[in-house]
Amino acid sequence: MKHFNSIKKSRDFQAVYQTGKSFANRLLVMYVKKTDRPETRIGISVSKKVGNSVIRHHLTRLIRESFRLHEDMVETGLDIVVVVRTAAKEENYKTIESAYLHLCGLHNIIKKESK
Repeated sequence: MKHFNSIKKSRDFQAVYQTGKSFANRLLVMYVKKTDRPETRIGISVSKKVGNSVIRHHLTRLIRESFRLHEDMVETGLDIVVVVRTAAKEENYKTIESAYLHLCGLHNIIKKESK
């Protein structure tokens, strides 16, 4: 199984929150910060307000899968933090994936040749 590049440390999350650029839609908020790393890392934040642990982990898996499937479309050398909003708990995978890609488009981090 391939190693998944994720943001785990609190200080890395804080760095993205404080110096990254953010866009939001109805379901997700996305913060993006350029880094010197060769790979793109993702951090996913789901508050307890969204639901119990089963719901929170389900939403985390949906976003991680969206990131994994579209990783080749997204530019490299970024730290991305996705914050899940309460409205997302009622949605299915396709809607979450669409919201994720919409925010990638707003951040202009989709590679030009993959469009």
